Amino acid sequence: MVYLVGTKIFLGPAGIPTVSKGGGTVGGIKTVASLGLNAMEVEFVRGVKMGSEAAKECGKTAEELGIKLSVHAPYFINLCSTDKKVVEASKKRIFDSAVRAGEMDATVVVFHPGYYSGLPPEKAFELVKKACEDLIDMIKSQGIKNILFGLETTGKVSQFGTLEENIEMSKKVGGCIPALDPAHLFARNAGKIDYSDIFEKIKPLKLKHVHMHFSGIKWRPVKATGKGNEWYHIEIKSNQPPFEPLAKEILKRKLDVTIISESPVLEQDSLIMKKIFEKLGYKF
Repeated sequence: MVYLVGTKIFLGPAGIPTVSKGGGTVGGIKTVASLGLNAMEVEFVRGVKMGSEAAKECGKTAEELGIKLSVHAPYFINLCSTDKKVVEASKKRIFDSAVRAGEMDATVVVFHPGYYSGLPPEKAFELVKKACEDLIDMIKSQGIKNILFGLETTGKVSQFGTLEENIEMSKKVGGCIPALDPAHLFARNAGKIDYSDIFEKIKPLKLKHVHMHFSGIKWRPVKATGKGNEWYHIEIKSNQPPFEPLAKEILKRKLDVTIISESPVLEQDSLIMKKIFEKLGYKF
């Protein structure tokens, strides 16, 4: 079977490909295109250090080459904190990421929402919700359009960001979506995953496009809970979690998706994902 109508798949690395020969992020975008991939997530994980003109150049290059861009905000974020200074600094990092995302015509700004830090999940939810509402107001006030905030499903039981929490946040705050990370869900659920169940759960959101990360993952059990914590990312050949069943589910449901490889070998695993989709009948 050839899958064409109703299915658009974008694949690429989280950051500059390992085989890129220089040229920074623009060079990375060119390398992504030369490899036959069509997406890249610009990584601001250590801070938003890219200037406005550089962001615009990234956007222009990506548009010329047909590369779909997204952005990952810095890791140093905790919207659940009861310390107002921490929350304000976190919001600024996400907002700065959104400004650059807008300048490069990226579609999604992904971030890890934060840590429970002893708070009841309901209280943490309200804190994250307020911060997300503030962020939506902040980008609107700057005329930034067509940017979605992607709350990443997280891989440790101490972190806010279960699938259910992120779906509920997306229902409550327009402009937020769940950024799915099956490896994190696999780790948190102690080595179990049901792709059909995941897509059924997000179905009520009526997403036009699903943004995802993927890699293999090592995880450790959390004593006496039946849950797990992510340990570190590994290559998808580990089959932990398996990729092909995910690809089949995407094609069966005719979903528009971006899948960003967070594997240690980045673009190499993106190319493996591409081969799997092609084996299943999808034509890029």
